[in-house]
Amino acid sequence: MQENRQQSDENHAGALMFLSGGGEVGAMMRAHDWSTSPLGHPRTWPQALRTVVGLMLNSKFPMFVAWGKELAFLYNDPYREVLGDKHPAALGGRFHDIWAEIWHDISPLIERALRGEATYADRLYLVMNRHGYDEPTWFTFSYSPVRDENGAIAGMYCACVEVTEQVLAEKYRNEENERLRGLFSQAPGIMAVLRGPEHVFELTNQSYMQLVGHRPIVGKRARDALPEIVGQGFLELLDRVYATGEPFVGHALPVRLQREPEGPLEERYIDFVYQPIRDENGAVSGIFVEGSDVTDRKLVEDELRAANRQKDQFLAMLAHELRNPLAPIMTAAQLLKLGRLDAKSVANASEIIVRQAEHMTDLVNDLLDVSRVTRGLVTLEKDELDLNVIVSAAVEQVRPLIDARRHALTLQLSGQPAHVTGDRTRLVQVISNILNNATKYTAPGGRIVLAVTVGDEQVTVSVRDNGVGIAPEVLPYIFDLFTQAERTPDRSQGGLGIGLALVKSLVALHGGTVHASSEGLGQGSEFSICLPCAARAPADAANEGGAAAAGAVPDNGNLRVLVVDDNADAAQMLAALLEVQGHAVSVEYDARGALARAKNEHPDVLLLDIGLPDMDGYELARRLRAQPENAGATLVALTGYGQNQDREEAQQAGFDHYLVKPADLNEVNEVLARAEARR
Repeated sequence: MQENRQQSDENHAGALMFLSGGGEVGAMMRAHDWSTSPLGHPRTWPQALRTVVGLMLNSKFPMFVAWGKELAFLYNDPYREVLGDKHPAALGGRFHDIWAEIWHDISPLIERALRGEATYADRLYLVMNRHGYDEPTWFTFSYSPVRDENGAIAGMYCACVEVTEQVLAEKYRNEENERLRGLFSQAPGIMAVLRGPEHVFELTNQSYMQLVGHRPIVGKRARDALPEIVGQGFLELLDRVYATGEPFVGHALPVRLQREPEGPLEERYIDFVYQPIRDENGAVSGIFVEGSDVTDRKLVEDELRAANRQKDQFLAMLAHELRNPLAPIMTAAQLLKLGRLDAKSVANASEIIVRQAEHMTDLVNDLLDVSRVTRGLVTLEKDELDLNVIVSAAVEQVRPLIDARRHALTLQLSGQPAHVTGDRTRLVQVISNILNNATKYTAPGGRIVLAVTVGDEQVTVSVRDNGVGIAPEVLPYIFDLFTQAERTPDRSQGGLGIGLALVKSLVALHGGTVHASSEGLGQGSEFSICLPCAARAPADAANEGGAAAAGAVPDNGNLRVLVVDDNADAAQMLAALLEVQGHAVSVEYDARGALARAKNEHPDVLLLDIGLPDMDGYELARRLRAQPENAGATLVALTGYGQNQDREEAQQAGFDHYLVKPADLNEVNEVLARAEARR
């Protein structure tokens, strides 16, 4: 009997040999109370289940088997990580109860396996609750049917691997790649990736496509995608970088691109780097292109360089133009200083000095005019005018030069009123400037035609000559400040290159336009000024010429005049000129001397320089006004400063008049006449 019991124990032990090993789960299976399990004791398990469990327990791969109608759940040690906190309670439990939260995702696959169809899922997304909270997971697994000894499907078998970390890492990489791709695509600089010795476009960003024009280039060789760059040196640079592995850096290099289908080649300037891309073996496999379109910057730099050259040319011309009149002035002054000239020679020298000084004054006035116009400081005194009358006044101003150069001038006035709204002085200045240019740049004995044409909406004044003409490369810039055609020593016509810029600005202030045309050098030129017609005609066009007669200067009589200027030569010359006209003149060279003399002599008129050494002319004027003896005197500012703020400051200081050096004698006489009338 004892032998039978021993034999029975040995049989029982042999029956459980399939549960040997298996680590922790194997030990649990051997010690588990199977009395309540639908599987029953392992001794009663069918051979098919024993075989599967034996294989599973000795595998290092996560596995489980679900057996019977209840799909009782058995698993191995590696599967514990999948179960999480569901282990060890899951051992022998019902499959549905263990994985209830994902049952709707896996049950279709289970049903297919139980029908005899093996299934495979790759990276299936499952929301599991295995640590007390829902978490996203991904699994790759297969469900296979398991048959019993009779061939019937009695359960299912699963081998699985959790790929959550791999999926999340790949997702992060993809997101990072997309972010980098987005940054690459939206980067403000041009970027492209070229692969292989044929430089095939692999990637491009938006800036690169904007540079080359929107056309399909990815997947194409550079020479096929951008055929217009062949022969421009860029393909050769790519070949060199690919062959040598040395990067290339280019700065503001020009490239001609056909950015529109069938369009012309456009020149752009680019800063760029060709950076070689190396594979894992260190060999060059492609080229990374990075850079920026610097066309706008290049154009600005070119304009600045051109402006700097114009400035240098202007300064050279200014020095030339100022030296020209200074030379005869100094020569005439030196002759007068010798005191050996007869009356005729003295008169001739004086005329030279006056004429050249007037020329210098015109140069300075032109400079000041341009400054005021460009800064918007010019205020137009607009009236309704007849351009026929304005043209006649301009012709009278230029007539001496026209006659001196023996030009044939033809006037073609409109024959009807040509009414515009504008500033008479400025319009005369504009037309005389154009006419003066035509006169200077036409050889002696040339022909000039000045015509006035009245249209429905505008009046046009055109000046046409058969002079030297304008070179095509100069014509587009002829109205730019300081622009002047090339000058040679044998044909230097003078001027600072600001006259036409001033004309354009003044015409624009009148709401008009000015145009220049020429067939080229030696073909003459034509300038046209177009101004809008006035809303209504003036009542009496004859009034236009009334201003000319209003300039008569009455007799000044004899006045007591005090000239105050720290420039002794200027003070003495002005005093001499006033004395010749019969005035009693005193001279002082500083403010303190002027205050003392004015208190003693009670002058009728005081001509005061502003830039005095001991105090400025404004303070001197205020102190003179404070002296009872000079409260009613006429104070005249005589200065080289001519801005509006200077005039306003002079008025506030108590000056009656403001004259800009060198003051015209007629202006001085008019001031003296008013002082005489006051007296």
